[in-house]
Amino acid sequence: MVPETANIAIWAMVVASFLPLGFAAMAKLLGGFGLADNAHPREFLQHTTGAAARANAAQQNSYETLPVFLAAVLVSMLFFVPQSIINNLACLYVLIRLAYGIAYIVNLPTFRSILWALSMVCCLLLFYLAIRVSL
Repeated sequence: MVPETANIAIWAMVVASFLPLGFAAMAKLLGGFGLADNAHPREFLQHTTGAAARANAAQQNSYETLPVFLAAVLVSMLFFVPQSIINNLACLYVLIRLAYGIAYIVNLPTFRSILWALSMVCCLLLFYLAIRVSL
């Protein structure tokens, strides 16, 4: 069980915000990124293949879903959803997104899609609970 203080959800938002950077670092590491590539890192990443390309795709998808997660946590806090529920769903989201990135990198597409859906369920539940509390 996760503690009931709001700092847990805030830390989950911080970690989720930095997950894409971890996947970007993994893409560069797997792709053989060198100092010379730093002049055009996006161009370098566009030309990667295999696990490096998948790590880059995990980075991009993580940035795409991040605003939904951040909004869901903030809205649920604003509407006083019980903090323990927010914390548990926020931490679960982060763990699922980490597993999602790993599944993407090691090329498990069906499992990756299931994890993506589960991470979105965490966000939708937070929004749903905020709506229920506000009625």
